Amino acid sequence: MSSYLEANARERMAQILDAGSFTEFLPPAARIVSPHLGQLDAPVSFDDGVMVGLGLLGGQKVAAAAQEGGFMGGAVGEVHGAKLVGLLKRAVQEQVAAVVLLLETGGVRLHEANAGLIAVSEVMRAVLDTRAAGIPVIVLVGGANGCFGGMGIVARCANSVIMSEEGRLAMSGPEVIETANGVEEFDSRDRALVWRTTGGKHRYLLGDCQALVADDTTAFRDAVLQAMQSLSGSHSGLTLAALEAEQAMLSKRLTAFGDAEDPADIWSRLGIAQAAQLPMLEAEPFVALTAAYRIKE
Repeated sequence: MSSYLEANARERMAQILDAGSFTEFLPPAARIVSPHLGQLDAPVSFDDGVMVGLGLLGGQKVAAAAQEGGFMGGAVGEVHGAKLVGLLKRAVQEQVAAVVLLLETGGVRLHEANAGLIAVSEVMRAVLDTRAAGIPVIVLVGGANGCFGGMGIVARCANSVIMSEEGRLAMSGPEVIETANGVEEFDSRDRALVWRTTGGKHRYLLGDCQALVADDTTAFRDAVLQAMQSLSGSHSGLTLAALEAEQAMLSKRLTAFGDAEDPADIWSRLGIAQAAQLPMLEAEPFVALTAAYRIKE
């Protein structure tokens, strides 16, 4: 068993894709770095914190990207975002079987502010364009930094989100919410609350992720292959009917759980007995126990 959480971006990519099949675009040797960080005397990374390229997964050609959480928390800047957009456009040109995004990020890189925000918006549009071209987009979330900010929205623009219990997915991070609204609103030091609210188990129960796996790169790989198989031959774009169904689901969630003060209250309302014991379960028994109760899109 190889921990996805403890691996870096390059290790994850090597273990998720077929061995030796990945060809990287703009590798570190190309030294395409952010022009903004240097102006601020901030450290740069020769791949700007993200690797992109083409490879094979189960023998099928895929486009893949992996964010490096060890560089500025995987935050997105102008070059970082451009590499993601370029990969998605290349995926459409190549008519790959799927796009696989290994996301680990706190959102936009504050050093680059507006450039980073524009970059994330372009990534969102590119994801939807890719889906409109009939190519499924699959997101993996299991890194220590989670997936927050604009990239959290990017994740939910994808066809399928695969998470581990250790992964986190949200728009705003716990520290951001606490800073803006006070500790009474959200205590970022309460790690159990943080994971109950943004962690993989809660996201799975609410229908925000389609698969929950163990913290194991092999488990993530197997889940991606299953997602590719289930999405094969189906139209991956967003139809009006699908958007209306999504909106209806979100409205029902707000009506049913809008007054809940803790995720455990939501789990109880879903009909799950002994909800307080859920955080103690491993991914496989958790999925087996709760599959009938989770909200589906």
